[in-house]
Amino acid sequence: MFIDTAVITARAGKGGDGAVSFRREKYVPAGGPDGGDGGRGGHIWLQADPRLTTLSDYRYKTKYAAPNGGRGGGRLCAGRGGEDMTLRLPPGTLVYDDESERLLADLSDETPFLLCKGGRGGWGNKRFAGARRQAPNFAKSGLEGEELRVRLEVKMIADVGLAGFPNAGKSTLLSAISAARPKIAGYPFTTLTPHLGVVYTGDDTSFLCADIPGLIEGAADGAGLGHEFLRHIERCRLLLHVVDAAGTEGRDPRADIDAIDAELKAHSPELAERPQIVAANKRDAVSDETVFQRLQEHVGPREMFVISAATGEGVDALVRACAEKLAELPPVRVFEPDPAPEELPVPEAVTDFSKEDGVWVLSGDWLRRMIRDVNFDDLESLAWFERRLKAGGVYDRLETLGAAEGDTVEIYGLTFEYRR
Repeated sequence: MFIDTAVITARAGKGGDGAVSFRREKYVPAGGPDGGDGGRGGHIWLQADPRLTTLSDYRYKTKYAAPNGGRGGGRLCAGRGGEDMTLRLPPGTLVYDDESERLLADLSDETPFLLCKGGRGGWGNKRFAGARRQAPNFAKSGLEGEELRVRLEVKMIADVGLAGFPNAGKSTLLSAISAARPKIAGYPFTTLTPHLGVVYTGDDTSFLCADIPGLIEGAADGAGLGHEFLRHIERCRLLLHVVDAAGTEGRDPRADIDAIDAELKAHSPELAERPQIVAANKRDAVSDETVFQRLQEHVGPREMFVISAATGEGVDALVRACAEKLAELPPVRVFEPDPAPEELPVPEAVTDFSKEDGVWVLSGDWLRRMIRDVNFDDLESLAWFERRLKAGGVYDRLETLGAAEGDTVEIYGLTFEYRR
């Protein structure tokens, strides 16, 4: 099954906690703290894999988590780093932040993209030792890894896109000029998935051609199948507009051209301006030569080739014209990621303050992380905690809000009296 969109949640690994350890060995006169740091949590990377063409692997499994980092040990042993996780995706996959709709990456080549960064490992108690605090009985917890909910969307990477109504002969043409073998039959919507084929021009050059499932009038607004696949021709440098010149489906080929042009413009005005070559197909089924003359007059300055994809008539000349045109055009479009929102510098202690039943209640990620690092049975650890609160501006903020000596302050279950 062809799946070209998916939404997944990715969470990098948490950093390992630092260790609290003291070196006590016989005949070793100088002991002291020797707790090692925790290991880094695993990153989550995204990488394009040319062997993949669909997001079907991400349809049912939507949550991915990298391993956590290991806890630090004694004798200054650092914890083991969490193993990185790499999610492999089809080339041409666009990665969006599902919440903000910001484009994070375009996986147009095989360069890995760091989606979620693993949390940093916590410091062991050795890091806190100094002349004034020679035996710290506390360490730092590891930081949480980044977590993102992202939307994946495949936009095929192809040089030439075949556009046209159902049964215009796009699949037959692709099978005639490349080794691709899309399903072909004489009824509408035979092609239900885009197909790619490599077209060799005979002079050691080649280009990639995509057969986009048939469009119909109103496709840009959701009618038929074409609206699901219009995105796949957005990267194409050249559009090959295939039209049923014989009108075998009872339609006027000139009206077909106008209808497809209108759908391209409705989907993307930029796409409507993309260079085009018209392929008047089914030459073998046309007996009135004036049909092609009227069609050429209708398409105006656009280059037109009369072909029969079924018999091969005119196909070689069409392929050469596509190769010559591509040589003049810029490379396949790569979508530039949206800039990250500007982050203003803020103090470390971004904290929520509220007063409930006479008790000041403080909350915030910074406070939650810091409390995990405090050993409340150790006076030095409590003193470190108090210094961090003062340095983070918590006491100044409480005084500004009207806190008085002796007021009760609660931080995630820890209750104490406010003293300046």
